Amino acid sequence: MSPRLRRYRFIVFDWDGTLADSTAVIALSLQLACGDVGEPIPNDTDARFVIGLGLADTLRHVAPALANERHPELAARYRHHYLARDPEIPLFAGVREMLAEIAGAGCKIGIATGKTRVGLDRALAQHNIASAFTATRCADEDYPKPNPAMLLHLMALVGVEPRETLMIGDTTHDLQLARNAGVDAVGVAYGAHSSAGLERLTPLVIADSVTHLREWLKGEIAL
Repeated sequence: MSPRLRRYRFIVFDWDGTLADSTAVIALSLQLACGDVGEPIPNDTDARFVIGLGLADTLRHVAPALANERHPELAARYRHHYLARDPEIPLFAGVREMLAEIAGAGCKIGIATGKTRVGLDRALAQHNIASAFTATRCADEDYPKPNPAMLLHLMALVGVEPRETLMIGDTTHDLQLARNAGVDAVGVAYGAHSSAGLERLTPLVIADSVTHLREWLKGEIAL
């Protein structure tokens, strides 16, 4: 007899690098910002590693020698470069259809992101998909990833248990968040972190495309 399919009631997504194809823009904006303030420019791997963290943690990682009093300057330069490119950031192909399929299966959908509330609301409005999500939580509203606070808060808002919840993200920060909250996790390898890094946190599966993720989810949330 085949094993019983899991029945998740709440699917929580990261935003950058998981639903939105923003990894390259974020990494470039961090690199340009470091150059603006005279700090060594992080390589692509280092710039991508911090995606998903809160802004304060991000700045400490990409510019470890920069004095704390200059962090606001670095943050301002990052925002300058990011906002200039923000309108160009698309959703990954197939994301809208995937969200519709999840909702059609009777699951609630959430977001746990390292973005600020202002940044997430702007992105949701740009893509006109805010109504797809039951609840969202941002890094400036809770402790940032990988602290479990965002995910615990979302589960409390929706009224679900950890065993009924699935976290999906493209970074080890997302997978560690899920582990810290006692929640199952899926990694996606088309975002910021490599498959090898994701594998070390033993997600249920690592999807190499939105199409792969959609097919896997169809089995896991089937009624």
